Amino acid sequence: MKKSALTILVISLLFCVGGLAFVLSASSAYSNTNFKSLFYMFNSQAMKVMFGIICLFLFLIIPYGFYKRISKSLMVLITLLLLYTILQSKVINGSERWISLGFFTFQPSEVARLFLIIHIAALIEKKGELVQNLKDGFIYIFFWVAVISVLIFLQPNFSNAIIIITISLSIMFVGGARVKHILITSAGSILAILPLALFFGHVQKRVASFAQSLFHGGNINEQVTEALYALGSGGWFGQGLGNSKQSNLFLPESYGDFIFAIIGEELGFAGTVVILVCYFLVFFFGLVIAKNARDTFGQLLAFGISFSILLNAFINAAVTTGMMPTTGIPLPLISYGGTSIIITCISLGILINIAIMNAKFSKQKINLPLEHAEEQI
Repeated sequence: MKKSALTILVISLLFCVGGLAFVLSASSAYSNTNFKSLFYMFNSQAMKVMFGIICLFLFLIIPYGFYKRISKSLMVLITLLLLYTILQSKVINGSERWISLGFFTFQPSEVARLFLIIHIAALIEKKGELVQNLKDGFIYIFFWVAVISVLIFLQPNFSNAIIIITISLSIMFVGGARVKHILITSAGSILAILPLALFFGHVQKRVASFAQSLFHGGNINEQVTEALYALGSGGWFGQGLGNSKQSNLFLPESYGDFIFAIIGEELGFAGTVVILVCYFLVFFFGLVIAKNARDTFGQLLAFGISFSILLNAFINAAVTTGMMPTTGIPLPLISYGGTSIIITCISLGILINIAIMNAKFSKQKINLPLEHAEEQI
């Protein structure tokens, strides 16, 4: 357990520090053009990374059982924040996804994902085998998933709504829900979301361009085309750190959602594989932590956090390589942006705490006399 926690901690810190190097490389031309400083966006990201690392170590020492007791309050809070986001939020790129605090702008949907993972884990532990019952267990739990997903959908933020449903149903499946209930709910969610999403012009354009490229060839859009140029020019081992050409204002959002392409250009195919393997290692050791957790809440919380980070990483890579329609999903701990990196660091802190708390419990159990150990079990 301690080895799993240490591995996740080391990978997380390497991603945070390495991500800063990639942000500097990817954003310097944009920063110089728009803010007259090569280091403007790097300095901003460095502050966010520092705060994220502080959060990681802070949540690393808070006993994870605390979140189970406040999970319902967290859900009420995030529901109100999402409603406020729709009504009063800051509009960026045509979407109402951000709340501005003056000195800081954050995206409540990122917070909602973590809070929902916590609440689902708490509800499944509370319901026990009732999660297999459609009326008294499954629907009761999925109600919160539906509320959060609809509010995020209305921003509009379709990709995050779909991801949240996917993560939630995965946790419910691992928690013992029936496969037929999962499949029916998945199909119903798709049939409900996709037709409504297509009413929005930008969604129609993205889906149509992706379908066109899939069935008839051609480019999806300018971003993906430039991203593929970056990945292609990287070859096997890359052009070298800081030697990206596509970041010189050729690739839009090269420092954000498309930073994976800059990694491929500078570190090559080998570098991108290493990055993805590291995300998989976080997921793998997260599963080890989940398997060894002594309570259902800890098991499901560890699984949900690990799966969420892995899913984000592979969706980002799939979008960058043109395997999925373009979405605004960042590369965890690496892409430019404050909300994502801070929430990911908090999530990893909670995950590591699950490992630490259960390792302490196991050690105490071993050191107890046999009759007292049996009583605790």
